[in-house]
Amino acid sequence: MTSSYDTYTSPLAARNASPEMLRLWSPRHKFNTWRKIWLAVAEAQHELGLPVSKEQVEELRAVVNRPGGITDEEMHAAEKYERDLRHDVMAHVHALGDSCPKARPIIHLGMTSQDVVCNADASVVHDASRLVCTKLARIVASLSTFAEEWTGTPTLGFTHYQPAQPLTVGRRGAQWGYDLSLCAWRLQKTLYNQVQARGLQGATGTQASFLALLGTAKKVDQLQEHFMRRYAKATGRHFADKPKLGGLITHTLTGQTYPRVDDTFILADLASTASVLHKIATDIRLLSNRKEIDEPFESKQIGSSAMPYKRNPMRCERICGLTRFVMNLVGNAYDTAATQWLERTLDDSSNRRLSLPEAFLALDGALDLMHNVASGLVVHEATIRKNLMAELPFMATENILMACVKLGADRQAYHERIRLHAQEAGMRVKQQGLDNDLLDRLREDPAFQSKKQGGLLEGELDWDDMINPMHYIGRSVEQTERFIKEVVEPLREHYADAIDNLGDSGPRV
Repeated sequence: MTSSYDTYTSPLAARNASPEMLRLWSPRHKFNTWRKIWLAVAEAQHELGLPVSKEQVEELRAVVNRPGGITDEEMHAAEKYERDLRHDVMAHVHALGDSCPKARPIIHLGMTSQDVVCNADASVVHDASRLVCTKLARIVASLSTFAEEWTGTPTLGFTHYQPAQPLTVGRRGAQWGYDLSLCAWRLQKTLYNQVQARGLQGATGTQASFLALLGTAKKVDQLQEHFMRRYAKATGRHFADKPKLGGLITHTLTGQTYPRVDDTFILADLASTASVLHKIATDIRLLSNRKEIDEPFESKQIGSSAMPYKRNPMRCERICGLTRFVMNLVGNAYDTAATQWLERTLDDSSNRRLSLPEAFLALDGALDLMHNVASGLVVHEATIRKNLMAELPFMATENILMACVKLGADRQAYHERIRLHAQEAGMRVKQQGLDNDLLDRLREDPAFQSKKQGGLLEGELDWDDMINPMHYIGRSVEQTERFIKEVVEPLREHYADAIDNLGDSGPRV
């Protein structure tokens, strides 16, 4: 093969995930993280008086901390070692040793592979989850702007996808944002209280190798703490002895790996987030069909190769496809956690290399798409009002009934009159394709006219007031304003700096 076009390339990398998320799951970032772990361990061992010299540590530090970290040449060397050794961690131990000949004898001293891999994985999951939380907060902020702009625009509500009590366009957008805010806070809670590093635990989690090296349990604990503090600092965190916002903590007990149930917590939260994104995208697709709301559509964009007039909601369709993929990945984590024999079996590795990064990459693409959509939704007010007014007479019947009772009517008798008129008007709409004439039918019925007009009521009904949509939206405006104040503002404040650092990332294709 002479070109990248001659081999399969994952659409997650080529079309969907952002550069930030791709970097976090890249081989270079992973192996640079491994090297930071080896350096942190060597520094901690030197401090505790193990046979790790200052000269060896300085040589290792110079290589690990150089700009760019691991070079392409070192990557190629590690790949060559792995073809012979069939062991990825040891391949990189040898490659790093080639670049640090003085430090070679002490690299990976007392460690097992998962002292490297598990700590590095926890670090990447932390960073990737924080990026997801930030992007969720950004979408919620965009939806709140949308909600605020359209909070006073009545629209038809739906239950069972049948016309129901009206709300406002902004209130619907606020509901979308609120559901996503729940996902953001939930993922943050999981991230800071459940996803933990492994620390230095040795081959089966008993720390036997480190006890043999250091001689006492106290020194093993000191090694653990010194390592974690250095490693946390090297990866931009702070070490915590117990769960604490933003802190990097270690599990109390592990086998050879950190408990794989950790992965179920994260993938379940990603799947929950995906389900909400799928729901929002589906809502927009349904509203697009009703010609009430469109996602952004570019000037040169083509909706269909065969039908030039079409404006397919392709971004929302793509969100649904990506999020469905994420929702179906969570089962991998449950299966892996359930099949870890005794202290560990290796069939987790090949699966986690796919399920963890691809869940984040696919969700990341969906998040950027949703931000693009939420920031550019097109509202068609005239169609929204037309659709609402076509159904509002049916919804106004309860208010009309109550107004008639206040004017001396018999509730049961008038309920039956309204029911008959409503059924006839409904059949006219459905079978003849004509407009809803329920209000005209009621106006013309003497039972709904005042006695002055020759009717039966003690006074006149205010028909214009009866069909004012704002009478039927309940507390939509107040609820939207409360959502912005109590949910959006704290979330936006918490993630303000992180959102600013995102820049203007959007769909890649």
